[in-house]
Amino acid sequence: MIVLKGPQDQLLAALTAVSGIVERRHTLPILANVLMKREGDEVEFISSDLEIQVRTRAPFAGDAGPFATTVGARKLIDILKSLPSDQICSLTSNQSKLTLQAGKSRFTLQTLPAEDFPLVQEAPDFGPAFAVPQATLKALINQVHFAMAVHDIRFYLNGILFVAEGHTLTLVATDGHRLAMAQATLEVEMPKQEVILPRKTVLELQRLLKDSGKDENAGIEMRFSGNQARFSFSGMEFVTKLVEGKFPDYNRVIPKGHRHHLVLGRQPLLSALQRAAILTSDKFKAVRLSFADNLLTIAASNAEQEEAKEEIEIDYAGDPIETGFNVQYLTEVLANMPQEMVGLDLHDSASSALFTVPERQDFKYVVMPMRI
Repeated sequence: MIVLKGPQDQLLAALTAVSGIVERRHTLPILANVLMKREGDEVEFISSDLEIQVRTRAPFAGDAGPFATTVGARKLIDILKSLPSDQICSLTSNQSKLTLQAGKSRFTLQTLPAEDFPLVQEAPDFGPAFAVPQATLKALINQVHFAMAVHDIRFYLNGILFVAEGHTLTLVATDGHRLAMAQATLEVEMPKQEVILPRKTVLELQRLLKDSGKDENAGIEMRFSGNQARFSFSGMEFVTKLVEGKFPDYNRVIPKGHRHHLVLGRQPLLSALQRAAILTSDKFKAVRLSFADNLLTIAASNAEQEEAKEEIEIDYAGDPIETGFNVQYLTEVLANMPQEMVGLDLHDSASSALFTVPERQDFKYVVMPMRI
């Protein structure tokens, strides 16, 4: 039976869209496969890792009648990538094998039964739907994702908090040393819904969402339940389990009443920090920031007694302040901000610093100081 027949680039695009969550090696072999289901003139592609499920549909020629099978996702993608993009590919099923033919190339792949593929059981009680443009959600994720914890025993930090309330969508990430918050406006008024998306889900959404081209203004519909979130966009459906636990009260973490407010050029500050970072210690990554008399001095040193010093002219007339930070925490936020200028609020050498976007309230980044 001819499962499907169509252009190489169309088949590759459909498989690539769903296969980001697929691991090459898995304790359950069938999870390394993608499920393909033919119904009418379309083929549905589904991947799962038991906690996340991604599905999409695409029209393909092929034999009539319903059919389903599973095949190794990565192998099939690697083969398709090696073929010319203008070739017509066909997938033919014969017993427990799937044959890919394109031009004079022919590949026979092992399959596993479709009925053994473990689909994620979707929650029956999703809340009301709301939507934002794909480019908007991707921008929000880009502004906070780097502050997520990695393998923290406080598992609720290994992800991003999504809060829909009123006309505002808020995303928050923290690893306990820094916190990033970004907000966007919703067209519909929402009752408060609060969920934590796991790290893998966040990174996969970041990969799939479009921030340019024809789909950037197309909406992504979101719905949350007690233990799942569902996203629908660009002909795809993305269902994920949520992280259980209580996220820290981010409003209490964001400091208020700083004595000093500065506005700095983002790129000059980022470049100076990146240069100073070259001579930081591999273990501590510490830089010292000194504010005095319209001058910001950035200094770094390491165990080999090597030193770096950068000076930036700033508009500052307050008392001298000398404080230290993990340079990575500073460069990551600056590298993920598209604006030309950045606001910096300081209180004293022992207090957290607050990065903002001048004259806007929709982004805040808090970073704790280091002892140097």
